[in-house]
Amino acid sequence: MIRARFTLVGCGLNQRSRRLFVAAEAKTAGHGGIAAVSGATGVAHSTIGRGLKDLANPEALTGMVRRPGCGQPALTKKDPALLEDLRRIVEPVTMGDPERVLFWVSKSHAKLAEALQALGHKVAKSSVPKLLTQLNYRRQVNRKTLDGGNHPDRNAQFEHIDTAAIAAQAAGQPVISIDTKKKELVGSFKNGGSDYRPEGCPVDVNVHDFIDKELGKAIPYGVYDIAANTGCVSVGIDNDTAQFSVNSIRRWLELLGRERYPDMKQLMITADGGGSNGSRVRLFKVELQKLADETGLTLQVCHYPPGTSKWNKIEHRLFCHITQNWRGRPLTSRTAVVELIAATTTRTGLTVRCELDTRSYPKGIKVSDDEMAAINIERNVFNPEWNYTISPGSPP
Repeated sequence: MIRARFTLVGCGLNQRSRRLFVAAEAKTAGHGGIAAVSGATGVAHSTIGRGLKDLANPEALTGMVRRPGCGQPALTKKDPALLEDLRRIVEPVTMGDPERVLFWVSKSHAKLAEALQALGHKVAKSSVPKLLTQLNYRRQVNRKTLDGGNHPDRNAQFEHIDTAAIAAQAAGQPVISIDTKKKELVGSFKNGGSDYRPEGCPVDVNVHDFIDKELGKAIPYGVYDIAANTGCVSVGIDNDTAQFSVNSIRRWLELLGRERYPDMKQLMITADGGGSNGSRVRLFKVELQKLADETGLTLQVCHYPPGTSKWNKIEHRLFCHITQNWRGRPLTSRTAVVELIAATTTRTGLTVRCELDTRSYPKGIKVSDDEMAAINIERNVFNPEWNYTISPGSPP
């Protein structure tokens, strides 16, 4: 509203009346009004401050108004070489795509001002931001766009997974997405993000992130049912191994899967290419064979290509909402971790079941060639390392 009013009347005001107008807006806005009006109108804080002094002492106002064109000329008019010298100083430290119009710099305003002063320019650090704006420079944060993968079958594998998932769902069979969420320290440790609290009452946490030997870490492993929009998360306290990942799938079957899919004969699993459920992890296939033998289910597995884990549906349909739900809250206990995950919901209907897994999962288990030969596995013609089916019983 402030910007709209200023746009309507600002062009018809002289310097003094404009100053009084923005000062009146700031005074009406109350605490923080100067910053709000400055952001809405582009008028400097100091100008609004002078206007507030004029409003407080109207007797000091005179009938004189500065003529148009008066005042100090722009720095670039007084010093035509200023912008070009600033460009030469900035360019060696410019980061970004040279084909883009907009760039950003890593030097501070004070250091840039000192460099200009060393070249004989009379400029203060407060003028540097305006000069950088004229050069189309902005401060920007990093953006995650490079997935790091360049496999020739990358897109073809995405299409294969999509086709297989559609076929499975059309046949009334479940499709799940699995992965391990980031391990979290349990205790009074800082958690990313912020949340609303009474002013001046932040939650006090430990200065250093040294692991609590009693509470340890929480290892959330998720199983996301794509069609049902439901998640089942097992919070481990030992190691993230293939045994842990397959046992999490087993718990999903016991808690949610069998009830929702009473006629289930096949289970399609989409997983990352690395980690405890990686495409090259022998123990993962051995444990899947045990699960197939126990349940009588045929397990169809599809792994995402290297460097594309963010495309796994569990990442942006389940894990991101869990992170949002506990933002700014220290995970003070294992119970808190479980309850915060279980309380995660979305407007699209996401529900999450969560339980603590206190079992021990030792690391370093070796799988022999004989054990691998005993797996009843049928590899797909297309990328057999990433796409395969494990059936109950012994291999033919």
